[in-house]
Amino acid sequence: MAKKIAIGGDHAGFEYKGQLIEKLTSLGYEVKDFGPFSTASVDYPDYVHPLCSAIESGEYEQGIVICGSGNGVAITANKHQGIRAALCWNLDLAALARQHNNSNVIALPARFVSYEAAERMTEIFLTTDFEGGRHQNRVNKIACS
Repeated sequence: MAKKIAIGGDHAGFEYKGQLIEKLTSLGYEVKDFGPFSTASVDYPDYVHPLCSAIESGEYEQGIVICGSGNGVAITANKHQGIRAALCWNLDLAALARQHNNSNVIALPARFVSYEAAERMTEIFLTTDFEGGRHQNRVNKIACS
């Protein structure tokens, strides 16, 4: 069964989103595009909130959110209790987001990384396992009560 991935963001991430959907689909992932569906200016929360709700419900396993800086989509995603979104701009951060933080959403800054780097970070993020152990205790303390 293919891993189910949710992807979305804003107009600044639109082109990378389309390319990533093609790449991930070719690798056998099932990908749901939460939008936007053009380069017209939009408000990223309109797409990121539904994406994160779908991950929290278990409909999708992991997510990819993309905007110009990556900050807006990461901040929005992290408003959800069941989401641990990591803003990544290099390969090591993408791996550590999974290994140490069990992140379930990667946030990409389309205006600050090449498409090739975004693609590679995404591949690393989706294929890297959480190490658990001492990191599990820390992850358990993230959620507010």
